[in-house]
Amino acid sequence: MNPVTAAIDFAPALPEMVLLAAACVILMFDMFLSDEQRRWSYWLTQGSLAIAAWITFSAFLFHQTPAHTFGNMFVADQLADVTKLFSYVAVSLLLFYSRSYLTARGLFRGEMFVLMLFALLGMLVMTSANSFVTLYLGLELQSLSLYAMVALQRDSGTSVEASMKYFVLGALASGLLLYGMSMLYGATGTLDVNGVAQAIFNGRGNRLILIFGLVFVVSAIAFKLGAVPYHMWIPDVYEGAPTAVTVFVGTAPKLAAFAFSMRLLVGSLSALSFDWQGMLIILALLSMLVGNLIAIAQSNIKRMLAYSTIANMGFMLMGFLAANVNGYSAAMFYTVTYVLTSLASFGIVMLLSREGFEADRLDDFKGLNQRSPWYAFMMLLVMFSLAGVPPTVGFYAKFSVIEAAVDVGLVWLAIVAVMASLVGAFYYLRVVKLMYFDDPVDTAPVAARGDTRVLLSMNGLALLLLGIFPQQLMGMCVLALTHSY
Repeated sequence: MNPVTAAIDFAPALPEMVLLAAACVILMFDMFLSDEQRRWSYWLTQGSLAIAAWITFSAFLFHQTPAHTFGNMFVADQLADVTKLFSYVAVSLLLFYSRSYLTARGLFRGEMFVLMLFALLGMLVMTSANSFVTLYLGLELQSLSLYAMVALQRDSGTSVEASMKYFVLGALASGLLLYGMSMLYGATGTLDVNGVAQAIFNGRGNRLILIFGLVFVVSAIAFKLGAVPYHMWIPDVYEGAPTAVTVFVGTAPKLAAFAFSMRLLVGSLSALSFDWQGMLIILALLSMLVGNLIAIAQSNIKRMLAYSTIANMGFMLMGFLAANVNGYSAAMFYTVTYVLTSLASFGIVMLLSREGFEADRLDDFKGLNQRSPWYAFMMLLVMFSLAGVPPTVGFYAKFSVIEAAVDVGLVWLAIVAVMASLVGAFYYLRVVKLMYFDDPVDTAPVAARGDTRVLLSMNGLALLLLGIFPQQLMGMCVLALTHSY
């Protein structure tokens, strides 16, 4: 292979190469920096995200057809490009929001930035995987980095405990996935995502083995999404991890999990859609009911948002039930908007936190309107969006996935989803009541860095603007999926 051919061959994976090189450089560079100089590692991380985003966006403009590399094991298509772009945005915003939080807790150092980049690299590999091998490698790279991030605050017993629980359950889920993939490989004779789909369409492979493999694969997907009954790790990890790590776990990996689900369920197992639809109905139903009902009893806002995540993943799965582009695009739209909402919600939690104080109790939000009317308004938009109150984007997102379920005759499930939303509205609006109608417990002024103020305000207002004008984002999701599948 001559140098020109090699450059063209590896071009689809250029963003991943940039992040890998940046992680290695920061890992070595950071060893020679003092605590005061760690900002250079921070800006190198932000710079690498900006470069990778520019490369991905440039590719998005020209990826009318998927581009393959590494022996067809890696694909760069518009689904991957859009998912990656929002992943960069999520990680970059997280870094801006958490700078003061990490500094106050001694976590503003190279290890955190390197682990974030390696976890993001795993997500990108998963997003572009066109083979079971690549999917599994990306998943493990992401998972191992997240386990370490959760336990990075070594003097915190709750963080170490959360990391151990996450590791044990994550290893179990990885085993389920690997076992399911091996059964699919045994039935079809190929590890290629498209090859598995073609083999099933052509009638190759024992159907019983395929169904058993599908059950294990769907179980692994449910764990990564945090769907009931594979949700046990989410509340403990969300509460035990430092809030900055909680934001990371609850945002970008959801985008990767969506792409992961698309590659497996739609890319390779679309011929078995009737079988996995039945499984997803159960997962969606249980997630919406269990997540919303248990969230009512929470007094810790991180645990409340954890159960909210479980419920929201149930809503997202409703989009898959349609088994068509409209349903998948509704699910993608839901995932993207949920990630933006989570960034804003946890961003405000970190904003209210300070050295020696975690603003993770619902009581900490009492009287926020008296302390800072603007941030109280931002949190109101977040809660309205999560509750699905118009005109925030959460209303349109819920409407789109419910419509997708109705289109395939699942009217009863749509009714359950609406009732679950009404239950969820109780605990979301409770936060609004605390902010606007209760007297403050903490009277300390709400202070934030200039960049955090601007970006957090833009993030909150985006939830309102995308609810009023959702067409562009929804159109991008439809376009990405149409050109990819």
